[in-house]
Amino acid sequence: MIDRNNADITQRIPSASRVSVEVNVVARLVEENFPDLAGLPVTPVPQSGWDNHTFRLGTKHKVRMPASAVYLSQLEKEITWLPKLAPHLPVQVPEPVGRGHPGHGYPFPWSVWRWIDGDVAISASISDLTAFAEDIANFLNALMRCPTDGAPASGRDNFYRGGDLSVYDRQTRDCLTRLSGIVDAERLAGVWQEAISTRWECAPVWVHGDVAAGNLLLKDGRLHAVIDFGSSACGDPACDLVVNWTMFNRAARARFRQLYEADAATWARARGWCLWKALLVMAENDDSESVHARELEVLSEMMDDIEHLRGGE
Repeated sequence: MIDRNNADITQRIPSASRVSVEVNVVARLVEENFPDLAGLPVTPVPQSGWDNHTFRLGTKHKVRMPASAVYLSQLEKEITWLPKLAPHLPVQVPEPVGRGHPGHGYPFPWSVWRWIDGDVAISASISDLTAFAEDIANFLNALMRCPTDGAPASGRDNFYRGGDLSVYDRQTRDCLTRLSGIVDAERLAGVWQEAISTRWECAPVWVHGDVAAGNLLLKDGRLHAVIDFGSSACGDPACDLVVNWTMFNRAARARFRQLYEADAATWARARGWCLWKALLVMAENDDSESVHARELEVLSEMMDDIEHLRGGE
């Protein structure tokens, strides 16, 4: 299993556009907006993420404060749709308590949620990687079957997760040029071309948009909850399959493919999403050997998978 940084480079808006928030401000906002929760201790969570500043509120709640106006649509989407998705899913998802109003120098709406206990899905916490792949497949299958009436479509506000992969064509080709000599640019260009040559031709389905270790919580080594649906939308599920190379070994990938039914074109687009992200992370961290090593390992897993599957044909 490859432990990969969960931060999404495409969502890294300039730091000058971000706002910070102090613990005492959070406490005052909670007191004013949620009097029944006033006085509970407020503590920053160890892994807060990039889109939101997250704080634990007592033992049963958390506070999420958008870090920029760019992410405000995520707040409304999650509050509106997660209660509708939850009954259809086999694992826990965040449960909203309510919205809070700006104040005390913090300029945006914010939210309070029920706290979900669990361990972040790093390799040391997963008891059986193949069983974990089964859990992810079951979650994604259930998510695809969720009702989509009135659901949000993919677009700029969710960084095109579930949308047309070719929106990143120029960026990916620029990265291939920039990284030529570090990666096999010619071979990877072929993988990319295959990916953008197909389209999702079925009805749109729900997509999580960021199936990564930091958004997967474990209990007793098994998947217990999936969090952070800010990039979710309805569209092409290929982007959710990148986990096949970022978190699974060959045995787990085989089981994942058995349980998650997708045609060859969808898997081709999934490889495209994987390729785009890995190249972009490398290009944006060109002075970091550790980042390059991690992303090269992801690409190696993906290419190994291609060779293994072709060998079985």
